[in-house]
Amino acid sequence: MMKNILLLLAFVLAGCTSTTLPPTTATYPLTDSMKIIEAAANAAPKGVVGEYTLRIVAAGSQGHFVYLNTEADYRDQRAVTVALPPRVIKQLTAYYKMPPQEFFIGKKIVVRGKAQRVKIAFLAEGKRTDKYYYQTHIRLMDIAQLKVVDEPV
Repeated sequence: MMKNILLLLAFVLAGCTSTTLPPTTATYPLTDSMKIIEAAANAAPKGVVGEYTLRIVAAGSQGHFVYLNTEADYRDQRAVTVALPPRVIKQLTAYYKMPPQEFFIGKKIVVRGKAQRVKIAFLAEGKRTDKYYYQTHIRLMDIAQLKVVDEPV
């Protein structure tokens, strides 16, 4: 009987020590892309507000947006993408005197915002298919959300 009580107590205490992700409104720093992706996936669809340190290795644009990526292939499951809308592109271009897709390559940056899992549909002949994958995006709304912490390597 005593053995059962001790075993039950051990399980209860183990349950008390389990860790959970911070609430989606908490701000906390993350520097590892896979942890950022995991936090965003666990908080989906809401995302996780935080401060994220990223090394930008590639950039691209689609429509009016510029995308800064932590992996050479933006489709890589380890990639985190910083999405820049037109207003922010204009601010960054004016500040750095060059387009963000050129300036940020090789730079380490800190961004404050919401890391959010985004569903990306595959297209065939310009039309959406039923196939998709997920990317993790941090969408910036103002230049104040971004800071360069070092120069290129």
